[in-house]
Amino acid sequence: MPSNRHNEDVLDAARDCVLAYGVRRTTLTDVARRAGVSRMTIYRRWPDVRTLVGDLMTREWVRVIEGLDVASDPVKAVVEGVRALREHPLWRKIVEADPELLLPYLIQRRGASHEAILAVLERATGDARKARAVLLVAQSFLLSAPTMLDPVTLGDLDDELTALLEGYLG
Repeated sequence: MPSNRHNEDVLDAARDCVLAYGVRRTTLTDVARRAGVSRMTIYRRWPDVRTLVGDLMTREWVRVIEGLDVASDPVKAVVEGVRALREHPLWRKIVEADPELLLPYLIQRRGASHEAILAVLERATGDARKARAVLLVAQSFLLSAPTMLDPVTLGDLDDELTALLEGYLG
């Protein structure tokens, strides 16, 4: 079994490749070359680029939520999390170049990132239903806010998200 550090090096290489080429144009050969490992090393853990990118997205999104202080101010943390994800280079690249990659996580199934975020939100709200509602609202603001600009700004929409969550979570 490869070491955790080895997996991190591969995920770092995958991130660099996706940022440079996009998901569709990234190959496992590109990732292996950049990570300094053989293709077989990559194939032992990830059968294809989509699986590798799924693990990469989970790592990156979980890192964002780990940096939030959800316990003391869940509303502020959720809005900061939406803002941080919206500005995250990997998020921006995927939305710009390969948005179809996100579709299964929106209409078919929850991913590992969803599970991690729900765990944090459930602890903060004490309620599984509320955690899911907050995640759905936050996800909506993350994904669709850019379509609602003019005459409002992203900052205005973040203020509205804050108001919605304050009213809901009270």
